[in-house]
Amino acid sequence: MSEAVLACGASESPAAPAAQVALAAQFALLADPLRLQIVGSLEHEQLCTCHLMEITGAKQTTVSHHLRILREAGVVLYEAEGRFTWYRLAPGAFADGLMRLQGITTRCEDARRLRAADAP
Repeated sequence: MSEAVLACGASESPAAPAAQVALAAQFALLADPLRLQIVGSLEHEQLCTCHLMEITGAKQTTVSHHLRILREAGVVLYEAEGRFTWYRLAPGAFADGLMRLQGITTRCEDARRLRAADAP
């Protein structure tokens, strides 16, 4: 594999597919509009389910379902307090994915054609 191709994020190491799967999983979390809205709301303050229902207009079961997905992914932390559970973003929740994406975009600004066209 050429150096230019390697510079654009490809790698010959066996860890590359696992890293790509992890990056895709982080972006898949944000692909759902409701989860994106929940993450955006938690950016500013800790909130409980009732607040997120009010902000999003979604039902309690729907909000809880998406919070469970975000908790299981490790991007949302929670703390029970009496009848309420307060949610917040984990520190650096999406930092790794954003750094990898930024690296891909900055390294590939000067990408060149390195392969011949295979058209008949």
